Amino acid sequence: MLNPEQPSFFPRHVHVHGLRLITHTLNVGGEMYTTTLSTLKKHPGSKLAEMFTGQPKLRTDSEGRFFIDRPGTYFKYILEYLRSNQVPTQCIQDVYKEALFYDIEPLIKQLEDSPQLFGELVARKQFLARVPNYSENIELMIRIARAEAVASRHSGVIVCVVRTEEDAARCQDALSSLDMDKKSVVKFGPWKAAPSISDLLDCIQMDVEAKGYKIAFQPHVAEKGFRFKSHDFFYKFLFTWW
Repeated sequence: MLNPEQPSFFPRHVHVHGLRLITHTLNVGGEMYTTTLSTLKKHPGSKLAEMFTGQPKLRTDSEGRFFIDRPGTYFKYILEYLRSNQVPTQCIQDVYKEALFYDIEPLIKQLEDSPQLFGELVARKQFLARVPNYSENIELMIRIARAEAVASRHSGVIVCVVRTEEDAARCQDALSSLDMDKKSVVKFGPWKAAPSISDLLDCIQMDVEAKGYKIAFQPHVAEKGFRFKSHDFFYKFLFTWW
């Protein structure tokens, strides 16, 4: 018989029809879950199983429950998968992050095959990996926009998007002119992949908005005349601050 004062991180032995189940109560980011040790260790190679193999490797909360400092909301989907192999159909992105943290390889692979993640990981991310300095340019856009936001409601960033080397050569005069006018321009491309300029513009907007900014874009008509339609390659991204 367990002592009522005994901390709950000690396994609780529950007898069901002659079978003894070992259960644990977990505190995952403030959400409480009770499950069996066999469920937690279902995938022996996972980080989650390792947490409960051998001597306890986790801290405990004030009530003596094992504490995992992760978002508790999504742990229920992890448990559902461990209990019944049920792959979640909602909160896919967030559950995927937790599956990566707990290193549950079968769940990771099944989530990556879902339409939501397949499109992001295989299609969009693979495309952006072919756009030189894409992530660095996103950060540069944000730095320029923030620098120009002093005492303003909006700030704009001029972006030059060129898909081919030929387009890049055509834009060189315009870029030089804008540089002489001390106007900062962030240049994307060229790249070797199927998506178009409009696809890349959508990606830029999506990734800047994912960082919490409110943004829109429109074609930018250069003030000086050029030998081509500047709005085919130049766009202005408008940040709204309040």
